[in-house]
Amino acid sequence: MTDQTSTDQAAQTPATQTSARRERLALITGASSGIGQAFAQRLGAEGYNLIVVGRRRERLEELVATLPNVSVRPVVADLATNAGVQAVADICAAEELSLLVNNAGVAHYMPFTALPADKASELLRVKVVAPTLLMQAAVPGMVARGAGTIINVAGMVAFDGPAPAQGRAVYTATLAHLVALSQQLHQELEPQGVQVQVLCPGVVATEFHERQGIDLSAMPRMSAEDVVTASLRGLTLGEVVCAPGVERTDLLEAVFRADLAAFHAQSPQLAGRYRMS
Repeated sequence: MTDQTSTDQAAQTPATQTSARRERLALITGASSGIGQAFAQRLGAEGYNLIVVGRRRERLEELVATLPNVSVRPVVADLATNAGVQAVADICAAEELSLLVNNAGVAHYMPFTALPADKASELLRVKVVAPTLLMQAAVPGMVARGAGTIINVAGMVAFDGPAPAQGRAVYTATLAHLVALSQQLHQELEPQGVQVQVLCPGVVATEFHERQGIDLSAMPRMSAEDVVTASLRGLTLGEVVCAPGVERTDLLEAVFRADLAAFHAQSPQLAGRYRMS
């Protein structure tokens, strides 16, 4: 753990230092690389103290070394396991988090019939179970304090369910879960001072696809730093769904209006196309 050593901090009392830390504490999962690492770097530069979660201790220690001016607590945990989720959930419940970034991810692109059960389970635990349970642990404290922010990192793949694609049905579904959950939580928690955002980048220049054995080096990709810039700016704009690479926000709004139109168009009567002639 590293501690801030500025002259301003030296002039503060221990009580005010503790208060400042609590007001600016962020927990980031999947912080050892890619978007999570970019969030840690940006938030650290903005004065947040950090709890950084990842599976690779050496990567977390490297990250800590790059952030000498804030307190950084590395936590080694595998969010694909019950023990890992519980350990991080306990931290979320105990600490006065001002920001939770659910970023940890795994892909396992392969046809549904070829996807081993253990890999399907890992996908669901990392992208569905873990974010849900970490939010459940963190939100009561945020509500009690009347302030807090949650960023759930999903992706534009969440919107391509009808697209002709092979090998990512479960992955797409996990991201769609994060979109729907974040939208509902925004409605529920905003009146209590908690802001929820779901971050949906397109293809990003990180190790993510390389770890799946997919070479996207020839494809134009957004930087992780730009994704973080969009997310933080999106918070100030009040965006619930942040799509860093989508210029026309009306396209997203049209999707959500269509969803609501279909929902409200339902009837207790059987639709005509299902009635026997």
